[in-house]
Formats: sequence, C-alpha cells, structure tokens
Amino acid sequence: MRVVRKQTEDGLFPVTGEGRAVSLFRLMLSFMAVVMLAFVLVEGWRIWRDYRQVFANAENAVSNLARATAQHAEDAIRQVDAITAALAERLEGDGFDHVDRPRLHALLKQQAQIMPQLHGLFVYGPDGGWIVTDKDDVPAGANNADRDYFIYHRTHPDRQVRIGSVVRSRSTGDLIIPISRRLDNADGGFAGVLLGTIKVDWFVGYYGDFKIDERGALVLAKRDGTILVRRPFVEQVIGRSLAASDIFREYLPHASEGVAEAVAVVDGTPRLYGFRSLSSYPLVVEAGLSRESIIAPWRHDMLKSLAVLVLLLVGVAGFGWIVLRQLRERIAIERALHQAHQTLKALALTDSLTGLGNRRRLDAVLEPEIRRARRQGYALALVMLDLDCFKAYNDRYGHPAGDQCLRRFGELLRQALKRPGDLAVRYGGEEFTLLLPDTDAAGASQIVQEILQLLRRQAIEHGGSPFGHVTASAGIAVGAPTLATVTPENLMAAADAALYQAKRQGRDRYCLAASVEQHPAH
Repeated sequence: MRVVRKQTEDGLFPVTGEGRAVSLFRLMLSFMAVVMLAFVLVEGWRIWRDYRQVFANAENAVSNLARATAQHAEDAIRQVDAITAALAERLEGDGFDHVDRPRLHALLKQQAQIMPQLHGLFVYGPDGGWIVTDKDDVPAGANNADRDYFIYHRTHPDRQVRIGSVVRSRSTGDLIIPISRRLDNADGGFAGVLLGTIKVDWFVGYYGDFKIDERGALVLAKRDGTILVRRPFVEQVIGRSLAASDIFREYLPHASEGVAEAVAVVDGTPRLYGFRSLSSYPLVVEAGLSRESIIAPWRHDMLKSLAVLVLLLVGVAGFGWIVLRQLRERIAIERALHQAHQTLKALALTDSLTGLGNRRRLDAVLEPEIRRARRQGYALALVMLDLDCFKAYNDRYGHPAGDQCLRRFGELLRQALKRPGDLAVRYGGEEFTLLLPDTDAAGASQIVQEILQLLRRQAIEHGGSPFGHVTASAGIAVGAPTLATVTPENLMAAADAALYQAKRQGRDRYCLAASVEQHPAH
C-alpha cells in the first residue's frame, strides 16, 4: 500500500487508506445530506407557498364578504333614512295640527310593503303617544316615551337619523333595529319622533344565504361595538359589546376597513376577519372565516406531501446506507488501529504515577508556546517546583508513601490550574513544572502562592522536614518573546535558578527570576 506522509504538530506520521476512506465516506454522506436537504427545502418552500396562498385567498374572500354585507346594510338603512326624511319634511311642513291620519296611515302602509326590510313606520307625539303607524291595530294606551331613541331625541336637537340598539317590538314582539329622527315644531320645539324599524330576521335571512364554514361569522354592529345582528344567530348575543375585541380596539381606530386575525370575544373562535365601516352610518360589519376551516384543506395536502417526502427520504437513506456500509466497516478497522496508536502516543506523553504530562510532553509544547507568545505579543511563565526534603520522606516512610505523596501533589496542581491552556507536568522525581501561557509575573506568583498554601493545608506529615509537614519550593521565570530573546533552554534555566534560590533561602517559598536572558542554558 502506498503511504503518504504529511506534516503535523507532532511530526510525521503515515496517512494510510483510512484517510482516503474517511474522505470518501464524508463526501458520500455530504452528497446524500445535500440531496435530502434539497428535497426538504423544495417541499418546505412549496408547503409554505401553499399556506400563504390559502390565506391570501381567504383574505380576498372575507374582504369581499365584508364589502357585500356592508353595502347591503348601507342600502337597507339608506332607504329607511330617505323615507323617514321625506315623511319628516312633510309632517313638519303641513303642521302637526293638520295631519290627515287615515291618509298618512295608508302612505306608511304602502311604504312598508315596498321595502321588505321594514318592520314598521311610526310617528310619536311629544309625550311618546302613537300618532300614526303603518299597522292596522294600535295597542291601547301605547306609549314609547321610555324608549332610548325617544329619550335621546327629546334631549338632543340634532336632526340626523339615529340607529339604535336592538329592541323587541311592542306591537309584534319581533326583534327590530330602530332608525329614528327628531320632529320639530315650527318654533324649533320638540314635536315627537319619526321611527322606522328594520327586522333583525331580514338580516339573519340574508346572512344565511352566504356559504361560509360552520364556525364562520357575520356581524353587524354599531360603531361603539354593540351587536345588532350576528350569524350564527343567538338571541342572547344581540346587544353584547365588541368594544374589547382586537378589531375594535386595535384596528378600527386607525383604518375604516381591513383584514385581521383575531379570537372572537363572543365564542373564543380564532378567525380571519374582514372588517369595514359603513361610509354613511356609524356601523361596522365583520365577516370571519374560522382559522381551522382555512387551514384544514392545506393541512390535508401537507400531510400527503410529507408522507411522500418521508418515503423518498427513506429510499435515499436506504440506498446511502448500502453504499456507506462497506466504507464504514473499513473505517472502523483502520480507526481502531489509529486509536491504538493515539493511546500509545498519549501514554508516552503522560506520567503514569500522577497522570500529569511528562517531560516529553513539556518538550513538545514549550517551543510552540514560545512562538505563539511571540506572534500574539503576550508574556509566558514557566514554574519549577520541587518537594522539599523528599529523599528524607522516602527514607522515613517508604516509597509507596512517597508515590502517594506525589499523586496528591499532582492532584493539587490540577486543582490550582483553571485554564485549559495551562500545563502541569512531572519533570522528574519530585520535580514538577508549570507552563502558563499569557501570564505575567504577578499572575504566576498568585498561582504559586495558592499551590504552596494548598499544600500546607494538606498537612502531610514529614518527620524529616524542619517544618514537620511536606512543603515545596518554586522558581518562576517569565519571558516576553516580543521584548527579549526567549528560548526553552534559557527559560528553563532561569526557572531552575530561581528554584534553587528559594531552596537556599529556607524552602517552603518561591523566588522570581530577575531576567530570562541572564540564564543561558548550561
């Protein structure tokens, strides 16, 4: 087999068939992933496009429905507005003392028959009594002075037509929408009220002809939110207020028409609403389709498409599995060999007693770290530590106890080093070395002080030491490669010299090397 070699940080090592097999495996896997992702993205885009199209169609539908119902309501009310305006002019022009009641009754009856939406036409005097109506029978003692529209006109001089809330007729018992206007005497005083009423059932029948879903809704309401008519028709809902709904609170104050998604305050159904204010009267219509009815057909198509997509992806994945299986088996064998190589390599760089790195590990990383410090412009600290009087410890307590002491000190070093880039190694015997990238003298001193303090707290008995417990001495060398010549040799020499200075000064302490350049390698 042809062997290709490439340069790495650890030197030259052979790259055999595993590298090529892994590359081919990744290429095939990437190709399959791209193909499957393309299928998913295309189908996802189509589903999203259909979703938007469904809502666009629904928005057009509710807008047209709102426009149609608004026009219908406006036409119906305008007819009543026109006839009451004409009758008011005639009554005020002829004078109320000269009213020909039989003739006026016949006229009102004729108009009520012409307009199918009319429930009735009524003329009330200033006291609320019935003067004339289109009805053949007038209830004895009938009086409407207590009605809201009558009270309004009696206390307000404006002559505009007024659309009231739904009431129940006293003559027929039907639910009606009152459309009223004030009548004045020649001197401007209140002369009574002219009333035209529209049957709620007439609107309900008209709204019932529209083909909308079972949970859809059509609403005619006053501008203050009071419901006049609603489909589906529930009598208890008539008169309720929509003022707290999203459309009345957030949309109508800023636009006279539009489309909005909202949850109905009446029945809690999420709907897409088209809303529209009447141009001539203070009324609003809402036409709503339930969200469920809009998305149900789209969801059905989406599920079918997803099923086809899943089958397609399963087919592609199955084909890929067949193609990649042999590659995977080959890679597994070669990876096991590579893992064994890496394990041996790690063992070669690890101290078996303490689990720290060994001297070979330090030699491998020190030169690259100095180069990196030079490139990035930071300082580099090297610390040499030595357990004090350790030969005496071994002689007194035995080598097994000495090994246990070394392991405890190694664990202590791991505990003190917080950054992933810091390195602790057992340099040899009872000597240890710390490599601290991007660390100045103050930072290195702080770490060493912490290590020495942690060791003192361990209070490992040492009868052969003047301190009575195990202690350590340390030497710190800090190099700045951008400012001075720093090599592994002079850095190690400076740290070693500082260590022996700490030993000479009495042990259980550390010393800081004055200058790395002053300590050339021996």
